[in-house]
Amino acid sequence: MARYRGPKSKIARKFGEAIFGPDKVLEKKNYAPGQHGNNRRRKKESEYGTQLKEKQKAKYTYGVLERQFRTLFGAAQRSKGITGEVLLQLLESRLDNTVFRLGIAPTRRAARQLVTHKHIVVNGTLTNIPSYQLRPGDVITVREKSKSLVAITDSLAGARRNAYAWLEWDGEQMAGKFLNRPEREEIPENIKEQLIVELYSK
Repeated sequence: MARYRGPKSKIARKFGEAIFGPDKVLEKKNYAPGQHGNNRRRKKESEYGTQLKEKQKAKYTYGVLERQFRTLFGAAQRSKGITGEVLLQLLESRLDNTVFRLGIAPTRRAARQLVTHKHIVVNGTLTNIPSYQLRPGDVITVREKSKSLVAITDSLAGARRNAYAWLEWDGEQMAGKFLNRPEREEIPENIKEQLIVELYSK
């Protein structure tokens, strides 16, 4: 399936946030991209434009394409609870996102690559599907043959230990546990999920 492989800094500047991680370009040019830079006169953004922008931000942040995003939104609508919050919980429960949150990979893109290249094991079973939905109690482990990979050891060396309340990490075993779906206030992403719900409700 296709993935966005274009310039990350340009997208980060579009939203005014470092959605792909620390970005030196964003620090220097903290304004939207374009031929005339910061001097360009911009029309007032419409309600639809604001909602669409928020959806795009969520898609780029979690590395999800439109069809997958719409499927997740449908699942969130059918679930109990507030649709927007459930949507973010489903995005956070993806295997690639959890690998990133545990510190096994420095970015979600790198986490996706580790999963697809069969370096990650879930509950003792090799799993190479980045969108795999984790359930409370699932154990995510680095494959035995992959534990010495420089990319993984370097990432773990710089990772904060047990930074997220819904995840538990065992450094000796190189294994993490998905304890539960996070509450909205625990999710650090700056996404206004209600705008996404309003967009799909039209």
